[in-house]
Amino acid sequence: MNTAIDCAELVAASGDAIIASDEHGHIVLWNAAAQRIFGHSAAETMGQPLDMIIPERLRKRHGDGYEKSMRTGETRYGSSLLRVPALHKDGRTLSIAFSVAMLYTADRRVSSIVAIIRDETDRFNEERNLRKRLAELEARLGAAT
Repeated sequence: MNTAIDCAELVAASGDAIIASDEHGHIVLWNAAAQRIFGHSAAETMGQPLDMIIPERLRKRHGDGYEKSMRTGETRYGSSLLRVPALHKDGRTLSIAFSVAMLYTADRRVSSIVAIIRDETDRFNEERNLRKRLAELEARLGAAT
């Protein structure tokens, strides 16, 4: 049995988006799932800043955190999911969940950050609708007593 894994094939076959960006926050890897989720082709994204998928109101915060991670080589999102809004090419807001991995040079400097991203927009909308229905039912029950 051959246990060697072709990493390029793994990235291409993943159902989750895999996006890598360099030390300046410019996209250097964009798989097919990223295209499906965000609407941009790999050709459109190569060398572009991550801001293209980050809502305007979150760009400074993201930029500050990205710079700190590049400087320190540390992130708190390596083992926990971060859930945030993101932007689709057509301008729609998405709800995504992701974790990141830091990649290093031989001298232990961070060379890039890789995000593994899942589109949770449907789940987020379902939960929001359930919370709304629950609040309505609680209001009715409160009014009935």
